[in-house]
This record gives sequence, C-alpha cells and structure tokens, in this order.
Amino acid sequence: MVGKGLVTSRRETRVIVLQVLCESDIVAHEATSVLHRIMTENDVTPKASEFATYLVSNVLVNRNELDKIITAYAPNWPLSQMAIVDRNVLRMAIAEIEGGVDSPPGAIVNEAVELAKAFGAEGSPGFVNGVLGSFLNSQNTEIEA
Repeated sequence: MVGKGLVTSRRETRVIVLQVLCESDIVAHEATSVLHRIMTENDVTPKASEFATYLVSNVLVNRNELDKIITAYAPNWPLSQMAIVDRNVLRMAIAEIEGGVDSPPGAIVNEAVELAKAFGAEGSPGFVNGVLGSFLNSQNTEIEA
C-alpha cells in the first residue's frame, strides 16, 4: 500500500495502519508484528512510527468498544458483512477521535473518507462519511476541517 519512500505525514502513516489492521483482520497475523515488518520495509520517521504504534495499539485495546460504536451507527451492516477496508477505516478513525489525538475530528473524518476512496469499494467513502458523521453528531463534537 505504501511506497518505499520516506513516511513522514499522518496521511501516509494512516495508510500503514490501515494495511496492518486489514492484514490482521483478514489472515489473523499478529498486528504488532505486521506493523514492525511494514515499518522496517518503509523508511518511517520516529514521529510517524510513534503515531502508527499508538493507532494500532489503540484499535487493538479498544476493538470491542469500537465495534459496538460502529454497530450502533451502522445498524443495517453487521460487522461480519462489512467490507474489511470500511470496518478498519472506521475502527481507526473512531479510535483516533476517541483517543484525544491532536487532529481535529473533521480532519480525521476527511482522512478516513480519503482512505475509503483509495482502498475501498465505490460506496465506501459515502458509507464511512455517514457513519462517522452520525457518530460525531451524537457526540456533539464540532466538526472542524
């Protein structure tokens, strides 16, 4: 998913995290080992590495709670029937929003939609945007871009 160039931005880091989460979800590889392998294969700055490690561990530790949130805001889509990319983009975005990362919630939603556009199916961006928008509206969180 990520090229072999220097990984410095949060956008590039989120691509790595999505790759880790999807591989772990699809073939049950241990996520921290996958993260280590992918970061070794790419030139990841210490700041990007720290952010990736934080996001992956946040999703792993809070996965059950994240899945409950996703189920609440996408009640017509059981997690087991949801596209793997969509499910993991949502887990990652909600974990980042809930984790108090210094990115504004609107920016996190925008990044999640961009990931869905790049790696999901045709309807993925709208689905991801709708679920995250409903989640933020229910939290009375101001969406800032």
